[in-house]
Amino acid sequence: MAPQRHTQENIDQQLQQIHLLDPSSSSENLEQLGPIIKQIHANRQQEAYLRNLQALIATKDSEIEQICTDNYQEFISSASTLFTVKSYTNNLRDKITTLDASVSQVGRGLVEKKRTLLQSKKTAAKLDEAIDTLQACLKVLDVVNRIGELIKEEKYWSALRSLEDIQSLPSNSLSQTPFYQHLLSSLPSLRIQIQNAVTASMKQWLLEIRNVSGLVGKLALEAMDYRTRKWRSRREKDPMLRLSRVGSAVEMVIQERSDINVLDSEKLKVDFTPLYQCIHIYTTLDSIDDLRRSYQADRKAQSDLILPDPLPLASLPNLTQEICGFFIIESHVLETTGNFRSEREVEELWEALVARLASAVNESLANETDPDSFLRVKECLIGFVTTLESYSYATQSLHSLILTLFEKYAGLLEGQFSRRFDGIFLEDDHLPMQVTIPSERDSVLAVVWLDPSEQEALSKSDLPLSLPWSQGFFLCCQDIRNFIQKFYHFVDGVSQHHGNIDELLNKSLDKLLANHISGSISKCLSSTSTLSQVVQIVSNLEHFEVACSELERSLTSLRSTQRGGAIRLSSSSFANTITRALNRVTGLITSKLDDFFDLAEYDWTPQSREDTPSMYLYELINWLTTIVDSLVIKEVYKDEAYRGAVGYIAECLMNFMIGPDVPAMNENAVSNILVDTEFLEGELTRIGRDHLSSVFAELHSMASVILNDAVQDYLVPQVRQTTYSVIRPKRLQTLLEKLTRYGSSRRDAQSRERGDRRRKEAEAVGRVFPGENR
Repeated sequence: MAPQRHTQENIDQQLQQIHLLDPSSSSENLEQLGPIIKQIHANRQQEAYLRNLQALIATKDSEIEQICTDNYQEFISSASTLFTVKSYTNNLRDKITTLDASVSQVGRGLVEKKRTLLQSKKTAAKLDEAIDTLQACLKVLDVVNRIGELIKEEKYWSALRSLEDIQSLPSNSLSQTPFYQHLLSSLPSLRIQIQNAVTASMKQWLLEIRNVSGLVGKLALEAMDYRTRKWRSRREKDPMLRLSRVGSAVEMVIQERSDINVLDSEKLKVDFTPLYQCIHIYTTLDSIDDLRRSYQADRKAQSDLILPDPLPLASLPNLTQEICGFFIIESHVLETTGNFRSEREVEELWEALVARLASAVNESLANETDPDSFLRVKECLIGFVTTLESYSYATQSLHSLILTLFEKYAGLLEGQFSRRFDGIFLEDDHLPMQVTIPSERDSVLAVVWLDPSEQEALSKSDLPLSLPWSQGFFLCCQDIRNFIQKFYHFVDGVSQHHGNIDELLNKSLDKLLANHISGSISKCLSSTSTLSQVVQIVSNLEHFEVACSELERSLTSLRSTQRGGAIRLSSSSFANTITRALNRVTGLITSKLDDFFDLAEYDWTPQSREDTPSMYLYELINWLTTIVDSLVIKEVYKDEAYRGAVGYIAECLMNFMIGPDVPAMNENAVSNILVDTEFLEGELTRIGRDHLSSVFAELHSMASVILNDAVQDYLVPQVRQTTYSVIRPKRLQTLLEKLTRYGSSRRDAQSRERGDRRRKEAEAVGRVFPGENR
């Protein structure tokens, strides 16, 4: 668009509108020139404008001159007035200037004050904002400070909740401050502080429960001991309950349960709050696995410190109390903490500690020779085992340990009692035991094992009473009872391997009875030369045989009530020793019989035959019957004694006829021997033992063959087998040779002829039966 061109008229009109000296205006009206000048420049009409302006100026000057000419006087007057006004105006201007300076000065002060006031208002607003911010900070700091106090008060969960409250504060002016950002950055360290504090609290709790574990175990063991004694008392009253032990289903159903919580009782209260708090805090912080590993490591370290190395047996009760308390606490933690503890972790601690305990006990008892030490260890362990079984801990390895200790205990017990048995028989006088008062008799009869009929008879016998056994038998029975009592006392409460226990008892009793009772008695026989003492030994052995049978029945009955097997004791050693004792009796009798035969004064070549027996035989028979009938032994053993004595007498008489001490004899001597033999047979019949006469059969038959000249009949097989079967050819030949020597030594023809005939008979017997029954 082309710029607008101003015409002369427009310029004039614009100039007319400008009143540079407008008297009604107190200020120069130059603002209107701006748009005009700008428009002139824009239209490039400066020259035209200046020409018009000069023309206007000239016109105005002409008008002013005209006016001044017309109004000069008035102008002068007005000028004078104006000068006056000017002076007043100047004065007024000065005053106004002064006033303006003063007002300006005052205004500047007001402006400064207003500026100061505004600044103060800004500062106050900022202070209010700062106060608000500080108050918010103080609230947060108060929460942080409260967190510290809560940690000191062990209120860890509240402290952790306070941290969460800080983190969840709504957005405000504080949220943008570095302080708040710093505070937020410090929250993890506060969480760690809470975690460390609760961990320290749990560590302190672990130390405290370690110190009270022994008391926990002691209370638990005492409670189990009371329960065991109560059940044992009830079991003794009711035989049907003997098969059941403490902890069995029967015991748990029948016996009134009054379980004592050893962790919360009048004597002890164990506070698990520190552990529960720690678990809760670690769960919230998502670090429960770290706590679980730390707890397991701490408990393992504590369990490792329980058992010293080496283990003093005197401290075993205290150690088992501590172990018991340790695992009762572990059982409670396992039950009350959900998934914090696993059964496998507790089992690992249990198995490791039990293995170390078994090893330590075995090492401590390795060189121990006192059975009572093993018994004390067992008593300590069995209560420990029973208690922890009630908390569902596996105790098979401990039962195995007890059975291992039992085998060693049984061996030591056997050795201890074997020495006692050996000593009993070394000191025994082998004389009947005497009782004088009823109580003494009853106490003795209550100890020994007897046939019921004999026991009843002895219990009714008059006092004072000589018992059919010696002090040694009574003491042995007493010690056997003590041995069995101690043997089974060890396994009391042990519910496993009855068969093994019975077998071990069977072997131990057999060994004691055979080697140290029967064997010791056998040794005593060799050094005992008094017949009454030997007979007393036989009586003792008889009662030991009966005792074995009664003991078998008693033990079998006892074990059947406990699911045990039958006990079978071997009494063959006593039978063999009885045989030796009877042989010893026979030996002592025969040694006395030798004295009688030493007094015999036989004439081996008498000229006539006697009708009466030898005088020494009367004394011999009287002594023999008196001695044997006075023996306090079974009738069968008396018969054995008679048989041995009569057999020895028969051998002595036979030895007279065939022995080397008598080189020659005649038929009259043989007849006298036969008379003595018939006398002895008659005496045996008189005392009611005619069955023993058979021992003289060979002697009687040989004498008959000689005296009846029946050698030729003897040589006939049929006759020999039916009539003379008891005669041994060698003996008959020897007797015939003695008769031959007698005949050959005689001078008369008849005697020499008879001697020659006897020689031929001897040769015939020797030829016909060479080596037969010789």
